[in-house]
Amino acid sequence: MTAWTVAGDADGNPTTRTCDHLDRVADVRPSTRRGCEDCLREGTRWMHLRECLECGHIGCCDNSPRRHATAHWHKAAHTLVRSYEPGEEWGWCYVDELFLLPEEAL
Repeated sequence: MTAWTVAGDADGNPTTRTCDHLDRVADVRPSTRRGCEDCLREGTRWMHLRECLECGHIGCCDNSPRRHATAHWHKAAHTLVRSYEPGEEWGWCYVDELFLLPEEAL
């Protein structure tokens, strides 16, 4: 399981703030590897994918028309996601509005 740490604020600036939700990170498996699970079910499209670090739900980002990753946060109260895009290694806490990085990336 990957450990995460705060990398910056919502504007990408360094911060001394802490994320109160990092203890929720679980050893998850992606709910699908084919795309946004909700868009696949609805027959809609997505731009970029996010994986919930608490349950593995794969949802689309806020630049996608349906914003399923954020909808999952509102519905399930799972606050932590990571990019599910190849080559991207970052996460986000919706509640604290903080960017996260895997500790091994620092």
